[in-house]
Amino acid sequence: MRRIAWILLLIFAFAIPWEYSLDLGEPLGNAARIAGVLTLLAAIPAVLQSGRLRIPCAFCWVALAYFLWFVCSMLWSIEPELSFDKLRAFFQEIMIVWLAWELAEGPEDLRWLLRATVAGSWLLAILTLAAFRSPEAMAAGQIRFAAYGQDPNEVARFLDLGFPLAALLANCERRWPLRLMALGFLPLGLAAVLLTASREGFVAAVLGLAGSAILLMWGQARRLAACLIALPPLVAAFWFLIPSATLERLATIPEQLHGGDLNQRVNIWSEGWKAFTHAPLVGSGAGTFVAAAHLAPIDTAHNTALSLVVTGGLCALMLAFVLVALAARAALATRGAMRLMLVTSLVVWASTALVATVEENRTTWLLFAIVILAARMYSDDPEGMGRCFASGSYEAPTCPPVILVVEA
Repeated sequence: MRRIAWILLLIFAFAIPWEYSLDLGEPLGNAARIAGVLTLLAAIPAVLQSGRLRIPCAFCWVALAYFLWFVCSMLWSIEPELSFDKLRAFFQEIMIVWLAWELAEGPEDLRWLLRATVAGSWLLAILTLAAFRSPEAMAAGQIRFAAYGQDPNEVARFLDLGFPLAALLANCERRWPLRLMALGFLPLGLAAVLLTASREGFVAAVLGLAGSAILLMWGQARRLAACLIALPPLVAAFWFLIPSATLERLATIPEQLHGGDLNQRVNIWSEGWKAFTHAPLVGSGAGTFVAAAHLAPIDTAHNTALSLVVTGGLCALMLAFVLVALAARAALATRGAMRLMLVTSLVVWASTALVATVEENRTTWLLFAIVILAARMYSDDPEGMGRCFASGSYEAPTCPPVILVVEA
């Protein structure tokens, strides 16, 4: 039963990046929601059957306190129905931390979790390229593209988090198909990020790819020459592939940083600050940012910290800060290329959290789950982690030995 739960968890991780592209509507929901519920339904009897429960780490306890605080916010929520719906979503997102903590056994399990996440990011990138080549997009003259059912900014953020994971796998995989999958995601994912025309996503992609480049050259300095040779044709391919209007939108990043309103985010932040001052300690209730700030229903906070202080007050912000601090400490507790990958991923995540509301994304909690798993496994089996994620050449197909018989 535990094996079934683990396989379902891998399917869950695979579905998270592209979850909104397959939505069956209520009561089933999107692909990740279905996979997550199935994983939970398999994990609970698996734990009961085994008769043991892995001792939760500090991050798990604080994540539970974070969730329970928002449960308590139902008592003073300005929109109880919205809060109830949001709490259901919160549980479905946060539970992946416990599922991964409980079901992952060793370093190879962690590597499979990374593979599933990168494979899901592959599918998201392919769906975005398919949207770019669709007749509807061509006829409408779009300049921003995203997988069906997805928001361009969210697509870019999901893909950005896949870059350092793919780079680590490309560095340690010993079978060439898996290494090719990891390496291939880097140009494919970057092309998809560019097609979204997401300015925040492009900045995060630069950070993610910078860390990925260091990872790829980790212990392999000769790869620098290969990267320099491959860079010009890759840039030329992007130049001809990406529409000029899309590139022009990305070129406005300096203008927005120096004198723009960050696509009306400044006005949203101003209204959010006013809402915060009305209930600074406990907030207005889970999922009530739009109502508290008197914004349009399609708006979001576009800032994770602001969203937390408005809906959960300073108490929620403090718990979230502790969670991030614990994740950072866990990342630094690892070694070598794994540490660089985790730190790069957290930097990419933090950069997107400044201009987006990411505490409600499953990708956030999947990343946190990977971080604390890596720290636990380095503590329990440092040699095994070193072997599993060591840089090495791929395993070429082997041929039967040839025996020469020399007659006297």
